[in-house]
Amino acid sequence: MIDTDLIATENRRRAEDLRRDYDALGQQLDRRGVDIEAVKAKVAGYGVAIPSWGVGTGGTRFARFPGPGEPRDVFDKLDDCGVIHQLTGATPSVSLHIPWDKADPARLRDKAAAVGLRFDAMNSNTFQDHAGQALSYRHGSLSHTDAAVRRQAVEHNLECIEIGRAIGSRALTVWVGDGSNFPGQTDLSAQFERYLDAMGAIYDGLPSDWRLFTEHKMYEPAFYSTVVQDWGSNLMIAQHLGERAYCLVDLGHHAPNANIEMIVARLIHAGKLGGFHFNDSKYGDDDLDTGAIDPYRLFLVFNELVIAEGRADFAPAHMLDQSHNVTDPIESLMLSAIEVQRAYAQALLVDRQALAGYQQDNDALMATATLKQAFRTDVDPILAMARTERGAAVDPVAAYRASGYRAAVAETRPAVSGAGGGIV
Repeated sequence: MIDTDLIATENRRRAEDLRRDYDALGQQLDRRGVDIEAVKAKVAGYGVAIPSWGVGTGGTRFARFPGPGEPRDVFDKLDDCGVIHQLTGATPSVSLHIPWDKADPARLRDKAAAVGLRFDAMNSNTFQDHAGQALSYRHGSLSHTDAAVRRQAVEHNLECIEIGRAIGSRALTVWVGDGSNFPGQTDLSAQFERYLDAMGAIYDGLPSDWRLFTEHKMYEPAFYSTVVQDWGSNLMIAQHLGERAYCLVDLGHHAPNANIEMIVARLIHAGKLGGFHFNDSKYGDDDLDTGAIDPYRLFLVFNELVIAEGRADFAPAHMLDQSHNVTDPIESLMLSAIEVQRAYAQALLVDRQALAGYQQDNDALMATATLKQAFRTDVDPILAMARTERGAAVDPVAAYRASGYRAAVAETRPAVSGAGGGIV
């Protein structure tokens, strides 16, 4: 963890400028009828989960270039995740991936408590083979033609649930790479039916207070077709399984130029929006840092979420899901968490009454200008003030670099070979 005296020293250096910026923004927002303190309170109460795998260096199908101080195991990952939350105050939970993070549940609970974290949704893995696995997932898992392979995949997901129960998780996320690469390779309808049957067995094993999230992905690793290819297929699955089954939206899992905010609105209408995996993309499922390419789209997604905040039982799960190939993963995750908070704060600034009036009058220009006004507002002082008031860093990256954390852990964590490829 980072020395709290260092954080305090870094914050004192920036305190006067932050106060001036915050007061100036408060005056501006007051003229627009917005209470800056109310916005800050909502932002301070918002959190996004960190994926345990996100603190390691990612890669492509061709190569992986690990950085210094790579986590050796789940406990190193929790250390890194603890640093992210300590400096940002925005990432209070961690989402584990099994079997990558399989460990004694008691040790996991103790470690999480020691670094100030709790556990978010569990993630199963039947998109690759693992050591000691009896049957291969090369040709699919939950939709495989062989019933024995499907049973193995179901049992793995049930094991994830049991581990999650022991560490305080209350949700399971299921993503599969099942699909086909050639026309005619599979019976598309029969494959989907096999998947639904296997998912039904997992749903039946879900504790009564848990939710099940299914995730759609247009392509990769199957490029001709995937079993859960789009939000429509995902919605069909959630409606088929039952009331505790929901759709998870990954921002990178759509065709280029897809209207993701409209997909979000449709899933909200159906009562099946389970949550998000936040990232960004230029061409496909790039898994780039959140807000790196299209921050306005992120804002428009949060605009829909703020509209739905008052709905009963509306509590979508929020998690980052990124692959950091050329940056320090801790730095990327910190900035991404801040970008998610930024989009939320901007969406809170939308003049809802004015927007509704322009929409009623079919005034397209003023309606979009109303959204743009909120988006263009620099909410950095709100985010920084929320951080400093909870003991986090005004400038998380500056504090992290001043701490020397990466160099320190690199001394005790052995260097990792970069010979293997694979998107992780």
